[in-house]
Amino acid sequence: MEQISKRLMNWASILEPATRAQAEKTAALPFIHPHLALMPDAHLGKGATVGSVIPTLGAIIPAAVGVDIGCGMAAVRTQYHRDDLRKPLAKLREAIEAAVPLSAGQYNTSLTDTAAARVQRLTALAEKAGFDPRRYAGNWELQLGTLGSGNHFIEVTVDQHGYVWLFLHSGSRGVGNKIATHHIKVAQEAMKRWWISLPDPDLAYLAEGTDEFWTYIRELRWAQEFALQNRDEMMDRVVDCFAAFHGPVQEQERVQCHHNYTTRETHFGKEVWLSRKGAINADKGVRGLIPGSMGDASYVVVGKGNPLALNTAPHGAGRNYSRSAARKKFTREELRKAMVGIEYRDTDAFIDEIPQAYKPIDQVMADAADLVEITHTLRQIVNVKGD
Repeated sequence: MEQISKRLMNWASILEPATRAQAEKTAALPFIHPHLALMPDAHLGKGATVGSVIPTLGAIIPAAVGVDIGCGMAAVRTQYHRDDLRKPLAKLREAIEAAVPLSAGQYNTSLTDTAAARVQRLTALAEKAGFDPRRYAGNWELQLGTLGSGNHFIEVTVDQHGYVWLFLHSGSRGVGNKIATHHIKVAQEAMKRWWISLPDPDLAYLAEGTDEFWTYIRELRWAQEFALQNRDEMMDRVVDCFAAFHGPVQEQERVQCHHNYTTRETHFGKEVWLSRKGAINADKGVRGLIPGSMGDASYVVVGKGNPLALNTAPHGAGRNYSRSAARKKFTREELRKAMVGIEYRDTDAFIDEIPQAYKPIDQVMADAADLVEITHTLRQIVNVKGD
């Protein structure tokens, strides 16, 4: 851990100067308490740094959560060993791709029974929060149980003992994006009304006690719940796909965690609004999931409750190259070499997700040694992504 200043502490051994400078701008805001914590996978983000933990008093920065509200991970440990897998993995991948709509803008055409039940619960939650999600996305119900694109994925993985885990990464889809984008704009307009100048307009904040603040909190919490239900719905479908090939699945455990969200927590004697942007809760004893890239290891962890890190841990490998830079630097043939032994859809669309575009996950986990304990190391044998 490196203490950059009294208001900024850093766990990243690989930290680009521009990322450090961005984090320093956020840490200098007067309502940060007690300090901003940078995780080992920190990299440039929109306004606030991805891989940062931002505790605030009396204010909240919508861009400190980001546009994929509630994005996070889910995993299921099955009773099956890799030696039990007899069917072609390509067929399993294709079955998952058929069961879960992939890519940006791709949604369900109808609701499964499990999705309908989840939609009913989310509708009741929205009514309680006093808003209609259709204001943001008229088809939000059909978005439940869909993956998205970019670094979102579904994987079949094997742990260090050879047992099979089902593993996925996604968030609140288009409806969450539109909720976030709306409130970032509301915060920016508030800064103009109050003649408040900021080092970055995406650090615009909402003041606690205003109608705008509480409207954001209510809709944020709904989007976080949507993201969790979205992952559970997809995981149920993946479990069914796996069971169709290999027999009934007895879930040994199911782990869920957000890594783009805001919650109320107490740190250093004060109750704060804690925004984790690309970071997971690592309270002592709390289970978490930290994925690598599409060709590297992922980890199931238990938090150590490090107070200086605000009880937080990294959310993944963190990018070394932007998507555009990765597409210029790497080739499809290099992606194929990186994915040897993994069943995946061979396409140019995934060049920007090549493992070399990310920080080495082994280094990230070494930097996180005082934040979490690793309980399982997962290696993918099937990878499913959207274009």
